[in-house]
Amino acid sequence: MKHLSDLHRLLLIITLVQSGRLFDPVSLARQCGVTKRTIFRDIDKLKLTGIPINFDHTLGAYRIDGEFYLQPLQLTADEALALTAMCEHVAAAGQIPFLRPAARALEKIRAQLPAQLDEDLARITSHLVIQTAPAGPADGHADVYERIRAAIANRAALECEYESPRRKTGERFIFEPYALFYGVRAWYAIGRHGGHDEVRCLKLKRFGPIAETDRKYRIPADFSVRDYLGNAWAMIPGKPECEVELELDAAIAETLADTRWHATQEIDELPDGSAIFRCTVSGLDEIVWWILSLGPSCRVNKPKALADRVRDLAKKTAALYTRSKA
Repeated sequence: MKHLSDLHRLLLIITLVQSGRLFDPVSLARQCGVTKRTIFRDIDKLKLTGIPINFDHTLGAYRIDGEFYLQPLQLTADEALALTAMCEHVAAAGQIPFLRPAARALEKIRAQLPAQLDEDLARITSHLVIQTAPAGPADGHADVYERIRAAIANRAALECEYESPRRKTGERFIFEPYALFYGVRAWYAIGRHGGHDEVRCLKLKRFGPIAETDRKYRIPADFSVRDYLGNAWAMIPGKPECEVELELDAAIAETLADTRWHATQEIDELPDGSAIFRCTVSGLDEIVWWILSLGPSCRVNKPKALADRVRDLAKKTAALYTRSKA
């Protein structure tokens, strides 16, 4: 990760120097978020690769001599609009925590766009809004995000404590993170949980004390988040793999059919406006709550285990409104 960051910084220095603006060691250090000493080392590295970058004492800034140039960024109007919309409305607005650096990157990109295109973007994006599902505040677990991200980069196992919904404190365990994953409303870390000796998906905000260890680990070459999630309804895969069939009444069938709720879903619309919803899910813990949210407009045809769980939970919910208060 360190070498990758160095490469990005070297490319940024070239881009800034070629932008037409004047950059001395202090301003380059500020733009790159490093010290002047690091900038001096970076300049030496660029010279060693044959890039003719030198400090012009007359200008008081660096310049690249000769005909060397870094190909300028070229975006189509559609590409620039999509990038701007994502960075401004999702990253800068904090809808997905920890993505604000993307908004800063956008500022650097827009500084190099043709003036007319930048003006068009400002006008268009003021009439474009992206609203994701509300996420919890990042305050309180930003350090967890950074430690896990660093652990993945350095392949250094973590010593952790985790609060489950059923137990507020837990024993210390070794965690080997494979990936950070944002699902619907929150960030998760997927990796090998030493206490259970299996791969688990853990919610970042539930981590307690966390510290990097000297223990190194490997991420399996064939690991992928997609494969791990499999046919999970949302982000927590379970067992067994179940064929689900739901009967939707006409009041909600058309609305639900307009949305892709699951990768495996199939919807058969019936002449009376109702519909049959089918999908294959890994585990029932997540889908049961989605079905309950549909109320009496949805009936579980199969599997029986799912129908029984929905019925029992619905009875308990109804009991809250029939029980007399003392």
